[in-house]
Amino acid sequence: MAVLGIDFGTSNTAAGIMAAGRPHLIAVEQGRTTLPTSVFFDYDRKVTTYGSVANAALIEGREGRFMRALKSVLGTPLLRERRQIAYERMTLLEVVARFLQMIRERAEAETGQNFEVALSGRPVRFHSIDPARNAQAEIDLREAYLLAGYKDVAFMYEPEAAALASGPIDRGELGLIVDIGGGTSDFSIFERDGETTRIIASHGVRVGGTDFDRAISIAQVMPLLGRGAEVRNAMGQGRHTAPNAIFNDLATWQKIPFVYTPENRRMATDFAKLGVDPALFARLKSVLEMELGHDMAFAVEAGKIQLNQLDRTDVGIDLRVIEPALWARLTKEAMEENVLADQATQIRTCARETLAMADIGPDRISTIIFVGGSSLLTVVEDAMTALFPQAVRERAEAFTAVADGLAIAASRDLPLWADRRI
Repeated sequence: MAVLGIDFGTSNTAAGIMAAGRPHLIAVEQGRTTLPTSVFFDYDRKVTTYGSVANAALIEGREGRFMRALKSVLGTPLLRERRQIAYERMTLLEVVARFLQMIRERAEAETGQNFEVALSGRPVRFHSIDPARNAQAEIDLREAYLLAGYKDVAFMYEPEAAALASGPIDRGELGLIVDIGGGTSDFSIFERDGETTRIIASHGVRVGGTDFDRAISIAQVMPLLGRGAEVRNAMGQGRHTAPNAIFNDLATWQKIPFVYTPENRRMATDFAKLGVDPALFARLKSVLEMELGHDMAFAVEAGKIQLNQLDRTDVGIDLRVIEPALWARLTKEAMEENVLADQATQIRTCARETLAMADIGPDRISTIIFVGGSSLLTVVEDAMTALFPQAVRERAEAFTAVADGLAIAASRDLPLWADRRI
């Protein structure tokens, strides 16, 4: 029975199988073994596109509905709300199912095999502080796989899959997977005895790259649209601060598609008339009328990536799609010491909690393996270096290490996954 390993990520997705004794990743896009977890419903053509094609449709300005970070709504009521999405009425659960079906069809087309069973990666915690919502998220993801045509699905913690695909460590030494993805941060402490990898402890927190984007957007971009600015009262004297909700939603990947409501557009129009600085709210009005929320989000993400380069100390976030010559400045010092300080603290705390679960001190970790696109940020590496100054730091294949591990595990017996001796 062929089992397809699938790393369904918040930002990127990959899939793999074992071939000739080693992981083989599926070309989920032409010439690529990863694709953005993006969906675009094209109004004019009445077709649905995925990955880089979906991103390109948005950037080209095609009429339609763009979605990203769908994994983040698993376990929430938003997932099962039926709504009009472009040319269809459907739920986000059905959108996720179609994405997973597309992955299966591309894997079957490449390999000639029929994949009725999937081994899916999942974060240790979809939701950090709500056990019921965390449990519901796996129920939701299982249902999405079944809707996508799989007859069964098993789940494996993503950092544990990455541990299976990691390089050798000496007998008696412990490794730590630091898996910082688009939506969550996950940790696994493991040891290896020959071909067997034993998981000692795994833990996670709902903080990831999309949260980094959100924090940067709220701090550096949204003030240019009126966040924190004053609005005159419509009747009588006095002023009030514009409510934060609209700005917070515009900064949140999974909420952007739902901000373009008549109510929000009317509010922005009113603020543009009554704002103490009306130019700020005029930009907000333009963003809502022209549906530029995702354009802003991609600009923030691009600025974050550019600033992570060793030779960069500041960048300009390009917002010229809103207004000619509009940029938001972001410095590396501000990003690391202020804007992302809370996220770094949560990641560091989760790593400490993982140590406590394993009942070991930080000095027992000999090797740290960084996995996931957001693990490449210096703020993450600095947090781990401070906690494990003596450990050797290694970079795995940031975007495919989990898929490699799932491919390896998918070729083995199911009881081994349950025993966590992989």
